[in-house]
Amino acid sequence: MADLPIIEIKKLSKIYKGSNEPAVSCISLDIFPGEIFGLLGPNGAGKTTTISILCGLFPPSEGDIFIDGLDIRSNPEKIKQIIGVVPQDLALYPTLSARENLTFYGNMYGIRGKELRDRIDGFLQVFGLEKFARRQVGRYSGGMKRRVNLIAGLLHHPKIIFLDEPTVGIDVQSRIMILNYLKDLNKAGTTIIYTSHYMEEAENLCSRVAIMDQGKIISIGKPADLLATNPEFKNLEHVFIHLTGKDLRD
Repeated sequence: MADLPIIEIKKLSKIYKGSNEPAVSCISLDIFPGEIFGLLGPNGAGKTTTISILCGLFPPSEGDIFIDGLDIRSNPEKIKQIIGVVPQDLALYPTLSARENLTFYGNMYGIRGKELRDRIDGFLQVFGLEKFARRQVGRYSGGMKRRVNLIAGLLHHPKIIFLDEPTVGIDVQSRIMILNYLKDLNKAGTTIIYTSHYMEEAENLCSRVAIMDQGKIISIGKPADLLATNPEFKNLEHVFIHLTGKDLRD
């Protein structure tokens, strides 16, 4: 793991207008090049807010963020060129085909012509979608939509990719395909920041995880180290429940 972090978060807080409680409360965190870093927590813990701020979707209330050495406040356009974002909610136009959706996103990143066509063709083939490239996305299965959603965030070959629940609600085959691809992408040098409610998935995929609750980081480390410091628990899910409690979070 490199000495210098690729993402530095310093005393980050976010309070939404009309709320008395912070969604994120004074968190500090370093993420290093080549990591698959898991951001875990129950509903309302602050994961999606943190990811959204890192992606530049809205500003922090307090604190500083540096991505690849760039201050997020003063370099938003430069940062957008080096990050990819795969949101939990599908960011696709259902009446357009996969190819049309991906052409739209490629153009947003300034990719056009043969280069864009070649990239789209390559991704569609890798994700088993080439036969369905001209079908409206609204007619796709959940797993197919998730795969197109992932491709849209990868087209410009980002240095860092943010994934918010990338495998939620899909079939086992699509989940395995996506996870295997993410492992290969990481081996090729891409840093991945990933949120999930699937603890087994995070335990097997992530080099380190941070567990959040009520807007704060309550534990951080390698999955194996978290288990070693909590030897009474068999897996990361049991550690997670121990740290965050069994109360329902709606």
